[in-house]
Amino acid sequence: MELKTLGNFVAVFVVLLGTDAFNQQARGFDIESTTEPIESLSQQRLQQQWIGQQAEPIEISDIQISASDDEIEVVLKTAKGLLSAPITSINDRVFVADIENAVLVLPENEFVANSPAPGFEQVSATQIGPQQVRIEILGTEILPVVSAAMSSEGLTFSASAMTMSTGPMGEFRNEPSGESAEAETSSDQPAEGLRLIVTAEKRPEEVQAVPISLTAFSAEDIEDADISSLEQIAGATPNFSAYTPGRNFILYSIRGLSNFNFLSRDPAAFYVDNVPYDYTGFLDLDLSDLEQIEVLRGPQATLYGRNAQAGVVNIATRKPTNEPEYRLTTTLGNLISPEIRASASGPLIEDNLFFRLSGDFTQREGFLINTATGDDVDFESGGGARAQLLWQPSDNWDVLFNTSVNVYRDGTPPISRPDLGQDPSETDINAIGFNDLDTNTQALSVNYDGPSLRFTSITARRFSNQSFENDSDGTSLDQLEQFAAINSTSLSQELRLQSPEEDSPLSWLLGAYVENRDFNVDEEGFRIGADFGAPSESVTTAALNEETYAVFGQLSYRPVDPLTLTAGLRYEIFNSTLENSKSPALLGVTRFSDESNNGTELLPRFALEYEITPDVMAYGSIARGYRAQGVNFRAAVPEQLFFDEEQSWNYEVGLRSSWLEDRVTANLSLFHNPIEDYQVPSTDPATGLFGFVDNAGVTINGLEAELRARPVEGLDLTAGFGWLDATYTDYTDPVLGDFNGNRLTYSPDYTLNLAAQYRSTDGIFGRLEAQGVGTTFFDDANTLKQAPYILINARVGYEFRERQGLYLFANNLFDYRPLTTQASFFGGSLVPATYGAPASFGVQYRQQF
Repeated sequence: MELKTLGNFVAVFVVLLGTDAFNQQARGFDIESTTEPIESLSQQRLQQQWIGQQAEPIEISDIQISASDDEIEVVLKTAKGLLSAPITSINDRVFVADIENAVLVLPENEFVANSPAPGFEQVSATQIGPQQVRIEILGTEILPVVSAAMSSEGLTFSASAMTMSTGPMGEFRNEPSGESAEAETSSDQPAEGLRLIVTAEKRPEEVQAVPISLTAFSAEDIEDADISSLEQIAGATPNFSAYTPGRNFILYSIRGLSNFNFLSRDPAAFYVDNVPYDYTGFLDLDLSDLEQIEVLRGPQATLYGRNAQAGVVNIATRKPTNEPEYRLTTTLGNLISPEIRASASGPLIEDNLFFRLSGDFTQREGFLINTATGDDVDFESGGGARAQLLWQPSDNWDVLFNTSVNVYRDGTPPISRPDLGQDPSETDINAIGFNDLDTNTQALSVNYDGPSLRFTSITARRFSNQSFENDSDGTSLDQLEQFAAINSTSLSQELRLQSPEEDSPLSWLLGAYVENRDFNVDEEGFRIGADFGAPSESVTTAALNEETYAVFGQLSYRPVDPLTLTAGLRYEIFNSTLENSKSPALLGVTRFSDESNNGTELLPRFALEYEITPDVMAYGSIARGYRAQGVNFRAAVPEQLFFDEEQSWNYEVGLRSSWLEDRVTANLSLFHNPIEDYQVPSTDPATGLFGFVDNAGVTINGLEAELRARPVEGLDLTAGFGWLDATYTDYTDPVLGDFNGNRLTYSPDYTLNLAAQYRSTDGIFGRLEAQGVGTTFFDDANTLKQAPYILINARVGYEFRERQGLYLFANNLFDYRPLTTQASFFGGSLVPATYGAPASFGVQYRQQF
């Protein structure tokens, strides 16, 4: 297999066979068939001119179709004479072949076959001129790959339905369904009308046709940018930021809504292979063997539920293949020693049962040195493994079993004290911390794709367990330590019935969702040391059970070709019950048992999209989002037990467009998002730490713009920009005072991502990235902040013909260390902080075979 270059990307590879047959017959030879390719369109036309000199047109007396799996053969039979070589073209999902000097002699003088095989919508033959016949082969979702061969009996078209993945700029490489081999492609033109297929609205659609502010990454995007973490995904997405001070907790923000409030559920939904991932402390996993990433911004609650107020991150790993496939990536660097990612896939029973195994292991040296011992304290070590089994009992059914496990044994988060003049790379902590994280997942997905109905069932279980300790004051003084041991078990079941994937004016979806989550806090709290006053300990134990029941539906209707109207509705019931025990400093022990906070919510969504041209679509939408009410597991007094549900409306207009045969795509969205009862962690007067959840008024306005371009073959340019104005409109902290007009925490006023990438036909690869973040505040008082900054990443390499590549990389090239978190405890007497990673550089080797 060859490692393809960007110069080899086009939408389809069409091989027309028969050149020598014509040439030799013209010289007087009689040859029944040939396998030599027609080399160019000009040569086709020369042959048409030669055939056109024949006096009598060739009669097509019969057309036959044979099908197997996702391939068909269309045979045009003639009583006598050779048909001319067809002149071919493509139009969106249609392969077109025009045959000169031919006539149909069929009973109705035309031929139509609907849904001849999976992946094909229609095959037709029509007489479009006195001596011209047109053959059209229409794919269900994408353009089929077609070859043609001529013989003395007629002309045969062999067509294959293709699965699709994008190149970096919306260009495509096509792969036969169930296989991993890339089709050969020409390099003189971009993909024509083909775009990445996404499932943002739980049905396959071209990315540019989805009326949502959406950023999607193909498998090649992921490989070229070497994306393996949530932080890297955020860095290439407008209005999405992520901060990873350590694996024990990742802080993120999408459109200004962050998980700063760890006492309630996350504002965004995260899925890996359709499995919901709960709680931020369990999110920061190494991502490997990825096929596609979709980031949906804005409320997606109608289809995804309460955890999708800010948006949804859908991550899909590579699936089992019908052909043997092996991948290996190894990385060594100044901080990495080493990182290994590997996968193997293939058939257990050819065309029926397939497997895939993948895994990764990383050892990262720490970049925070304890000056007392000389040791790095924030090292990371661990990895994961995934096994998949795909069964296709028939053309319409897919059954996928997916299981994964992750085990990490890390050091302490890199806590420093900039207020005391500590260097970002140094600390002098007196208590060595740790972070242990273990997760495992099992999921069964059953899909039926029939001519009149589609059915999906996703059954999932996910277990996560985390234990950590850290010296929270970041000094050699015995002031403050934090510790926790938390585990969660989540069981979920989703069922969907949908209209078929055919291009119809009406599409619909009905679904149901059930989830049960047990969140157990074995212990969580703080130790106050002697250097801060009287030693004491605040410990919480809790058992929180959450149940979700939902039914949902969405209907899209196209009354006229340019206009599509969409309406969706979800009805959700959420129940939460708490039992806890808390021994806070100064207050003694308190206990709560069987405390419940339940509710229901209707979540509508309305969208309108108008196709100005086939490549330019404008849309507008109104969507309801919410975070459910709940019970505070840290509650020490009855007044701290309950918090209200958070509700919002999102008003959005946007434009999605592509130009110059997809060489340029440009997208823009503007949104207004007022929020009622925004859930914000508030200061416990007794401890000076966050102890309960308050509710506030918030307004968020913003825009997102994205541009992708391929000005010349091999050169790809990407740009993204997000702007935000996310402010409190009604909030007063019980201890710290009035915060009206202040910006929300972890919501930078802008994000910026730029990338330039070049891949030559002789294997040279180069990529330069810039990722910028605007002013970011870390507290509601807006006293702790990080000024705007830009990080630069670079990558160069050489790609060998046998799908191998050797690369040199440098991340954070200029070694800028921005603040990623900063917190103030006890009235500002403690101000610990964490910094971003320093410059890292190294070498990476990849091979696929």
